[in-house]
Amino acid sequence: MNSTDKLWIAVGTGLLIALTACSHASKSGRMSLSVDDSKYRVFCANNKLEVEQRTLEQEKSARGSNVCQMAEFDYLSDAEAYAQHHGGKGSDCRCD
Repeated sequence: MNSTDKLWIAVGTGLLIALTACSHASKSGRMSLSVDDSKYRVFCANNKLEVEQRTLEQEKSARGSNVCQMAEFDYLSDAEAYAQHHGGKGSDCRCD
């Protein structure tokens, strides 16, 4: 086997490893972005009001199953105003 063949095998192996790594990262959500990621949401999480950019699924993963989404906004200021109108961030809330 000459040096050119060895080089092509090394390049092919490197590409295969890189593609596999990207595939696994994409499946785990680390590389996937969606339009919803730019939204600001008001959650009731463990009976406390929160403003986050997470999705409901991400918030439940971070805080547990006692989470509900109260509202969703395009702008952080609107989400914070909504939260303030409902007692402010960290205030008591309930998921009905």
